[in-house]
Amino acid sequence: MTQQFDLVAVGGGSGGLAVAQRAAEYGARCAVVESGPLGGTCVNVGCVPKKVMWNAAHIAHALADAADYGFDLKLGGQDWRGLKRSRDDYVERLNGIYRSNLARRGITLIEGRATLAGPNSLTIAGECITADRIVMATGGYPEVPDLPGAELGITSDGFFALEERPERVVIAGSGYVAVELAGVFAALGSEVTLLARRDSVLRSFDRMLQEVLMQEMDKAGIHVVTGAVPAAVTGEPGRVTVETADGRSFPDHDCLLWAVGRLPATGDLGLETAGVSIDERGFIPTDGFQATNVSTVYAIGDVTGREALTPVAIAAGRRLADRLFGGMPDRCLDYENIATVIFTHPPIGTVGLTEDEARRAYGDEIKIYTSRFVGLYNAITRAKPGAAMKLITAGAEERIVGCHVIGHGADEMMQGFAVAVRMGATKPDFDDTVAIHPTSAEELVTMR
Repeated sequence: MTQQFDLVAVGGGSGGLAVAQRAAEYGARCAVVESGPLGGTCVNVGCVPKKVMWNAAHIAHALADAADYGFDLKLGGQDWRGLKRSRDDYVERLNGIYRSNLARRGITLIEGRATLAGPNSLTIAGECITADRIVMATGGYPEVPDLPGAELGITSDGFFALEERPERVVIAGSGYVAVELAGVFAALGSEVTLLARRDSVLRSFDRMLQEVLMQEMDKAGIHVVTGAVPAAVTGEPGRVTVETADGRSFPDHDCLLWAVGRLPATGDLGLETAGVSIDERGFIPTDGFQATNVSTVYAIGDVTGREALTPVAIAAGRRLADRLFGGMPDRCLDYENIATVIFTHPPIGTVGLTEDEARRAYGDEIKIYTSRFVGLYNAITRAKPGAAMKLITAGAEERIVGCHVIGHGADEMMQGFAVAVRMGATKPDFDDTVAIHPTSAEELVTMR
């Protein structure tokens, strides 16, 4: 007998879980279809295990600073395998928690890979289910370039499967995954080379952030090679050489990690059967209400090609459920002023426009405020990582349209400042806020 639902979320990651759980709160009969562990990329091979590894790297830096604070430490090395075991156990507990949450809310979990059979129907392992509304939330997966020998490398998924820390690592890529994992490897003892296609890393971020991060990566011993476009890989697993298009060679690395982008997991969903459009890269275009070109099918999260961030998928899913089942016809996600953090060393927090974007949008109406310093924590340490902040304002009222921070604590401080930017705070509002001293965050309310 065919099962009928009010809503089916295809994908048990952050977006799919969020839309189903919020819809269930309104009394909708919901199901989630998932072929792998619950939680999607974020919980299993993304944000959560990445942050655990970042924490380990952060501790390594703190241990290096300990002597400057008067501690006499004798270290026995870092147990990568033991850390992986603890991390994987935590992730497995989260998988179970998500399963329990679905059961508690009366949401049906269907395990398997779903294929659209029409605008209101899906098949899973030969069984058919129908739904008034179907939400595609299948996320994405790491891209591997089409190059000779590319299979000798791993992706971020493979990073989390490593049982031992490789001694010599080459990372191809310059986005947030590349720089985050480069920092982890380097802090825990690996020799790291990063191959960037252009002249910098994080090219979509503010230039100040790029410059300071490049300086700090150099201090950390990470060899950043610019203008390096991989053309071929030779060798064997555990001993690979990367050849670049301009004839350079980077030989004898234990590990090659591809961090060159992510692709949408839409290849086998039967979208064409239901008439759902995709773009040339396989992403599902949506309007401002997460609707596809088919009235009964919606899409949220990474599969849409917009802001590939876990909280964005969650927010889009919850707002979609509010609109469909909560009596809020205008409810939707505003994709402007979405804050994000990059867990580098030091971390980066950013919200709003870059300086280049602001100049294109506002021309001569913008004003820039910057501050560069060494934080108090490092005032007595031999290591002197830099910190930098930038506020970008627009118009006579000096409304803040961009806020960018790199330095210790940037990850935690940005959430509050993101609220202020979203509410339309001005530079005078920041100036009139009494500083919290001594903190790095106070620099944002004392800039002249």
